[in-house]
Amino acid sequence: CRIDAIAQSWAAISGLGDPGRARLALRATDEQLVKADDRMILLFTPPFAHSAHDPGYVKAYPAGLRENGGQYTHGVLWTVLAHARLGDGDRAAELFALLDPIRLAATPAQVARYQVEPYVIAADVYAAPGHVGRGGWTWYTGSAAWMYRIGVESILGITRRGAALQIAPCIPSSWPGFEVDYGFGGSRYRICVENPLRL
Repeated sequence: CRIDAIAQSWAAISGLGDPGRARLALRATDEQLVKADDRMILLFTPPFAHSAHDPGYVKAYPAGLRENGGQYTHGVLWTVLAHARLGDGDRAAELFALLDPIRLAATPAQVARYQVEPYVIAADVYAAPGHVGRGGWTWYTGSAAWMYRIGVESILGITRRGAALQIAPCIPSSWPGFEVDYGFGGSRYRICVENPLRL
C-alpha cells in the first residue's frame, strides 16, 4: 500500500492542505491509481498480499479484489470530488465518466467483461489478473449516493443550503452549459447555466 486514493483526495477535499501539494497528491493518483484503459480507479496499490503487518480485514480479500487494491467505488469517487474542489472540471468530469456504469457495459465485449448490471453502481471493480474490469457487489447505496452527489453538487454545482439554492458549476471547458429542472415546495424552476469558461 504505497499510495491510497482516499488520503490523496482528502488533501483537497478537507480544504486544509496546501492547494499546490493537494494538486501533487492528485497527480500521483492519476499516475499510479487511475487505469483509464481498464476504466477504473484503484483504491490503493500495491495490494496487501505477503506483508508482515496485518492491515485488518482488507487483507482477507485476494490481491486486486474489493478494497484490497481493486476499485472500491465509494472511496475512489472522492478523487472526482477532489478535482472538482480544486476547480478542475475537465478532470472531474473525465473521471466521473470513467466510473459511469453505463459506459462500462456499452458494447457486448464490455458486458462480458463487466458481468453485472450496467444501470446501478458496483461497489467494487476487480483489478486482479484474469478478472480486470469485472464488477463486484451491486445495488450498493453508499457508492450510488456519493456518485449522485458529486455529479449534482460538485460538477453541476447545484446545492441547497436551507431554503437557499447555490449554483457554482465546475464543468468541463468543452460544455456550452446545461439546464436543470428543479422543484422546491410547490414551485418548479428551469435553471440555465452558461459555461463561464466559454463566455
